[in-house]
Amino acid sequence: MSEKYVYHGMDITLDIYEKIGTVVEMIAAQENITFEEAYQWFAESRTYALLQNTNTLMWAESTEYIVDEYYRALGNECC
Repeated sequence: MSEKYVYHGMDITLDIYEKIGTVVEMIAAQENITFEEAYQWFAESRTYALLQNTNTLMWAESTEYIVDEYYRALGNECC
């Protein structure tokens, strides 16, 4: 991750990276897997792509909301 994220002229890169880290920690804990495994899962998800797109404002949501959205999206992929 070396991309810079800007929203309305403000650098929000650190905010997004911290949010990704916290989301991945929550997934790892819930799934009882390593941080690295959880990151791989999350990085391949639609939710991760939305989080990195500053126009979606996903980065402004709570980590709990993002984790819920991740699991909702997974559920929709299988059905």
